[in-house]
Amino acid sequence: MGERFNLTGLSSVALHAADKQFGESSHLPPIYATSTFTFDNAEQGMRRFAGQEDGYIYTRWGNPTFTVAEETIAALEAFNIKDANGKPLQLKAFLHASGQAAMTTMFFANLSAGDTVLSHFSLYGGTHELLHKVLGQSGINTVIADLRDLNIVEDTIQKNPTIKLVHIETPANPTIQCVDIAAVSKIAKQHGLIVTVDNTFATPYLQQPFLYDVDFVFHSTTKFLNGHGTAIGGVLLGKDLDLMNGKVYKWYKLLGGNSNAFDAFLLIMGMKTLEVRMDRHCSNAVAVADYLINNQAIAKVNYTGLANHPDHATALKQMKHPGAMMSFELKGGLEAGKRFIDRLQMCVRAVSLGTVDTLISHPASMSHFGVAREQRLEYGITDGLIRMSVGMENIADILADLEQALH
Repeated sequence: MGERFNLTGLSSVALHAADKQFGESSHLPPIYATSTFTFDNAEQGMRRFAGQEDGYIYTRWGNPTFTVAEETIAALEAFNIKDANGKPLQLKAFLHASGQAAMTTMFFANLSAGDTVLSHFSLYGGTHELLHKVLGQSGINTVIADLRDLNIVEDTIQKNPTIKLVHIETPANPTIQCVDIAAVSKIAKQHGLIVTVDNTFATPYLQQPFLYDVDFVFHSTTKFLNGHGTAIGGVLLGKDLDLMNGKVYKWYKLLGGNSNAFDAFLLIMGMKTLEVRMDRHCSNAVAVADYLINNQAIAKVNYTGLANHPDHATALKQMKHPGAMMSFELKGGLEAGKRFIDRLQMCVRAVSLGTVDTLISHPASMSHFGVAREQRLEYGITDGLIRMSVGMENIADILADLEQALH
């Protein structure tokens, strides 16, 4: 077989980027349900432990099923991006047991006691708690600022010489605020800082942060990448291959946040339909947003696809489409929100997001329960805010369920 031609579409990448010759001519990657791997002899074992020979040793350190998922995600995030030398961007990915695990590896591999993280004020509740509680107890500080204001970004960095890393979550959970990755990354790089991005809400189909000189990207693969709510997972990607294969890999192994072969397999299967799923999610979301913005029971809709959203221009600049996530306020506040959620008949009352069905949650009592109310309100996460992950159902049925639940 001759040299492989370049894949020109994201769906082709999702399906074929990690194609290999599997044992017994298997069409799909096997689930390598093994904790450890054997060596032909002592010499081979020594070479593998010394890093002189490629090969698997122990599933906490890597697994062939992980590799297929990792190579697929790396290819999606790097699709059509060139490095500083004009060559196709090469990324290294490590599959984790959850997005939280991937984020933990990312922070601890790059930060030490005395360092400071600069991040945005609208963050997933688990990220907020990890930064303030886990990293805080390790002597790593966090400064929260509005990263949408570039003057604030510059001023905050200049006034805090211990800032080492800028962490961006965009679109942000659950306010759907968008941070200009290119602009913030440019400022951060002028000060020699590390830039990390949570790309969970957007996926590489809608947004590719590595276009903007960031250092690390991570996902909760539980969400849109898997797409079916069948497995928890996370992935960390980096472009400095020596760093990823060295220090970051060491932290990955020692923290023990690896995935497992079955969940990796489910992720691989889910990613095969990423593009077609995202197209349907996104088209449905536009229709839902248009319905909500014109509904008399709704006080506010947070969706960057709406021209009146303050971050509408930023979303258009760096995203292929505003996406499938939104949040909204009912005029009746908390009690109206509770009644609305209780009356739903098809849309699912559940946390998480990015599954094929529509999920609706109440952040104040669910995903952001661990965030102090004063901080939550300051960040725009009010008592009556409803978060919606728009699914792939027939749009008429989604709108009919919303209509009967609101009235």
